[in-house]
Amino acid sequence: MSNFLDTAKIHVQAGKGGDGMVAFRREKYVPDGGPAGGDGGKGGSVIFYVDEGLRTLLDFRYNRHFKAKNGENGMSKGMYGAGADDLYVAVPPGTIVRDLETGQLLADLTHAGDEVVVAQGGRGGRGNIRFATHKNPAPSIAENGEPGQARELSLELKLLADVALIGFPSAGKSTLLSVISNAKPKIADYPFTTLVPNLGVVKLGVDHEFVVADTPGLIEGASEGVGLGIDFLRHIERSKVLVHVVDMAATHGRDPFDDFQQIMEELESYNERLLLRPMIIVANKMDESIAWENLKDFKEKLTSYYQAHPDIAVKDLYEISAWQNKGVKELLWAIDKEIQATDFIPLQEEVEDDHVHYQLEEQEDDFQVHRLNGDYYLVTGAKIEKLFEMTNKAHDESMQRFARQMRAMGIDQALRDKGAQSGDTVEISGYQFEFFE
Repeated sequence: MSNFLDTAKIHVQAGKGGDGMVAFRREKYVPDGGPAGGDGGKGGSVIFYVDEGLRTLLDFRYNRHFKAKNGENGMSKGMYGAGADDLYVAVPPGTIVRDLETGQLLADLTHAGDEVVVAQGGRGGRGNIRFATHKNPAPSIAENGEPGQARELSLELKLLADVALIGFPSAGKSTLLSVISNAKPKIADYPFTTLVPNLGVVKLGVDHEFVVADTPGLIEGASEGVGLGIDFLRHIERSKVLVHVVDMAATHGRDPFDDFQQIMEELESYNERLLLRPMIIVANKMDESIAWENLKDFKEKLTSYYQAHPDIAVKDLYEISAWQNKGVKELLWAIDKEIQATDFIPLQEEVEDDHVHYQLEEQEDDFQVHRLNGDYYLVTGAKIEKLFEMTNKAHDESMQRFARQMRAMGIDQALRDKGAQSGDTVEISGYQFEFFE
């Protein structure tokens, strides 16, 4: 089983707020003790944060459910319940978090210290001490805690690397990575040896080090899902410099320039702005005699290619033998120089706009009334269902308060407009009660 995972779908559930309490002071020598029920504590939120030591979403393969703790209930003598601790979940740098249902982008967590609340904990319910008034100095009213937010999330990892090695399978990318860094990728003389991206750190000297990503080989049609490319093209999106490794010895009978041209077409199909990023071409496997013959033809065709594509930001061509470690040092210093001189080019063109645009959001109705079958009515809606969840149903006075809230929201009138009459049944959140004028 692969130890690399770059997508995941998970469920997060924030903690419910603690319930408020109905209580009264009954101490000796304290006349007219009054209400003494405390508030519930806040439920814990679910928070994602960046852990620089992580490089994969593998942990989310085995644990797909994350639930924060509920707040403590309020207590007598006016004591509040304790709030629950937030649940912190570590993700690797480069993680994109989206709401699975709506597709909304919640966060792009790229740097150490980045964090985002993905599920908000519910507030604690108020105890009866909070409802005391001059008209009702001893209320038997308390709220249940607010439900915690629940969400289905999709996670997508895009590796953070200064340099991305691209090219056809078996072009020598993994060999090059193993030579220039401490990474130990699998190396073999057959296509698709590399099944997952590998990261390595290149250290040339003080203030001269960079991260290199070796991605699985691309082939024709990769941007449309052929081979492994579509799964890993995303991992070159955050790289400042592209290093295009070409098998100049044509080990598997392919033409080196055709390989180069097909990869360039796949990059353009995936996102044409990738071709605006600096690219260094590496003619690899120059230890074989046929490679020098192929190199001459490659350079001639490359000149014509540049003339037909003047916008492509291709830099110099370097001749190396990764296996014999020849020409590699010069290549690394050229890459380092390019990293230092290059500003990151985003894949989405930034448009400067001094104007602020305001747009009214579509607000969901507080409630909807549905007539299901003759004298049976169903009331739905996020607000009314939340109010019902937070109503303490063990006390008549709390239920009377909920009835007043329904009336103030206009639900009684909406039921009449739908034809409801005294004695008809109304359901809210699975609870049935009788409608009366």
